[in-house]
Amino acid sequence: MPALPTLNIVPFISVENMMDLVLNIGIETFLDELAAYIEADFRRWEVFDKVPRIASHSREGVIELMPTSDGTLYGFKYVNGHPKNTRTGRQTVTAFGVLSDVDSGYPLLISEMTILTALRTAATSAMAAKYLAPENANCMAIIGNGAQSEFQAIAFKALLGIRRLRLYDIDPNATKRCAKNLRNLGFEIQACRSSEEAVEGAHVITTATADKQCATILTDNMVGPGVHINAVGGDCPGKTELHRDILLRSDIFVEYPPQTRIEGEIQQMPADHPVTELWQVIAGLAPGRKNGAQVTLFDSVGFAIEDFSALRYVRDKLSGTNLYENLDLLADPDEPRDLFGMLLRRKALTATSRKPA
Repeated sequence: MPALPTLNIVPFISVENMMDLVLNIGIETFLDELAAYIEADFRRWEVFDKVPRIASHSREGVIELMPTSDGTLYGFKYVNGHPKNTRTGRQTVTAFGVLSDVDSGYPLLISEMTILTALRTAATSAMAAKYLAPENANCMAIIGNGAQSEFQAIAFKALLGIRRLRLYDIDPNATKRCAKNLRNLGFEIQACRSSEEAVEGAHVITTATADKQCATILTDNMVGPGVHINAVGGDCPGKTELHRDILLRSDIFVEYPPQTRIEGEIQQMPADHPVTELWQVIAGLAPGRKNGAQVTLFDSVGFAIEDFSALRYVRDKLSGTNLYENLDLLADPDEPRDLFGMLLRRKALTATSRKPA
């Protein structure tokens, strides 16, 4: 099998390549290993460059850049969120990412990240739940059965042993599709008629809706003691899923407060409302779940370090495979300072190739 290319030729992972890589590794194994990469990077959180993602908002959605670096590698993701896209047969979220060498500035990898973002979001959710969910949790409600739902279910099965699922979506066809996709993967599945029905008996409640608005997917009376809430859907200003009263009685855990206070559920709260950074829990600097009655909330908006971890994991998995394409991305003149000369040589070569034989 070929070694990864270097310098001017950059490996590119297409959607087809990514699907084959995931399937060759196995979805549960991929999620489990990816979660371990994310957890390892959270343990060294302090070495990373950290800024809130750079967002361009419109009436219809948002386009964002998410950069970070650990001083050796640099990564960024381009991602959009446009809920209306489903009406024209398009994805709500699409993405691609780049991983580069800090020493030279040369890209090392370009990858699709629509599928990879779904995987890293689910892996992060389940990784956080290892520290925040009640002991022996085995039942999860998933409210919002769109593109993220199956990944969430499989990640929680792989990392926490979740076997019972209670599904609800305002679109019954979405719930039917989700249940069908998960049918033979070891779950006991209940399709529910309301959010209230879905949360009955659930130890973990995942909300993963897509509408770009402040919504009330969960009300305070729906959340009993000891529940862990995995709030995935809120990811931009003016878009939330939980009633404010839930936040008042939950211990809230976040990725990066300057970003989450703008985009997450806690945008409903004062700027000094107490939160715990998840990396501190993972590093042993702060407690996670403290008792069986505690309501924990992972106010997840997604952060660049998670995408960095995902790109790092995928690059490590590419060695010894042919699951990438060689992309001629970077100019590579014989003399690095003679970029114009490279154009002249190309002109001469083209002229020669056009001469009749």
